[in-house]
Amino acid sequence: MELNRRTVIAGAAAAGLAATTLGTGSAEAAPGGRKPVKELFGKLADGTKVHRWSLENGGTRLKVLSWGGVVQSLELPDRHGHYANVSLGFDNIDDYVAKTPYFGALIGRYGNRIGKGRFTLDGTAYQLSVNDGVNSLHGGTKGFDKHVWDVEPFTKGSDVGLHLYYVSIDGEMGYPGTLRTKVTYTLTRDGDWRIDYEATTDKATVVNLTSHVYWNLAGEGSGSIENHELTIAASRYTPTDSGLIPTGELAKVSGTPFDFRRAKAIGRDIRAAHPQQVTAKGYDHNWALDKGITARPEHVATLRDPSSGRTLSIASDQPGLQFYSGNFLDGTLVGTGGRVYRQGDALCLETQHFPDSPNQPAFPSTVLRPGRTYRTSTVHSFGS
Repeated sequence: MELNRRTVIAGAAAAGLAATTLGTGSAEAAPGGRKPVKELFGKLADGTKVHRWSLENGGTRLKVLSWGGVVQSLELPDRHGHYANVSLGFDNIDDYVAKTPYFGALIGRYGNRIGKGRFTLDGTAYQLSVNDGVNSLHGGTKGFDKHVWDVEPFTKGSDVGLHLYYVSIDGEMGYPGTLRTKVTYTLTRDGDWRIDYEATTDKATVVNLTSHVYWNLAGEGSGSIENHELTIAASRYTPTDSGLIPTGELAKVSGTPFDFRRAKAIGRDIRAAHPQQVTAKGYDHNWALDKGITARPEHVATLRDPSSGRTLSIASDQPGLQFYSGNFLDGTLVGTGGRVYRQGDALCLETQHFPDSPNQPAFPSTVLRPGRTYRTSTVHSFGS
């Protein structure tokens, strides 16, 4: 039996991008949920405070840090009503600062990889911060995940949530233009977690924002996700070179380990001798979604853990989905509750434009120009 069946809904972010003065949330009841509660999580070396916000609505419990917009935990009930945290994270700010697995973080200015950290826009060549071999990954050495965001809590009808704000100055990590970013996390009365991204620029730039939650629906630290069943609504994917940069091809998934058009256990083909999986040590690829870019979020993927009964359904308006099978978790990271994270102990499903789009003219464009507003939405719906 499915508990807390979630309705996939979407909404554009509110228009204003300027941060407002923050207040401490209270535990007063709001219709359908509880007001976000603010507490001190830790301090950076320079004394800057990092806060944690706790939200609860519709059976979903969410904890978010002002550091990188990180989802530190997301708790869901199983088929028996027992709660577990289903996302990987750390229990102290020092680990978030010092280590770079991107646990639960907001990713920007450009999610995924840009080949050799270079691109040309309007005749001008730009060299970005390089942090993944010769390539730029997730915005560079100090992407959006490595900054403190301004946070404003809200309640709206039966919804509760957070507005998060960050201003990336012209030239930061090599990117042109001052980018004003607003991200809204909403927990609906049905327990859906919706993310609305919004950004404006004063100079032509490239933008590709996403969320980097590591999922294990059996509970973080519970072991491998190879028994999780995954469906991806995509007939093609983007093969990569040895540096995980797309070759430009849109290859068919049919007859390959990349075919998730019907629900399949992740472990069934993860060790196949396919050259693409040998290079990536598993799955770390972008799927070109059949729906393409849409005006509203549409279903793109479903994840199910048979042991707990928990399910995750993702809807997005983006053209791509990066499925990463936790290949580089190596047992050196200790997460919340003192649990060690090993290879394959979690997976990421990142809604996005395609990797290296600024260098791939056949891919959907990620260029944002002054006077235009970048908007995209992703909805996570849960069940058990």
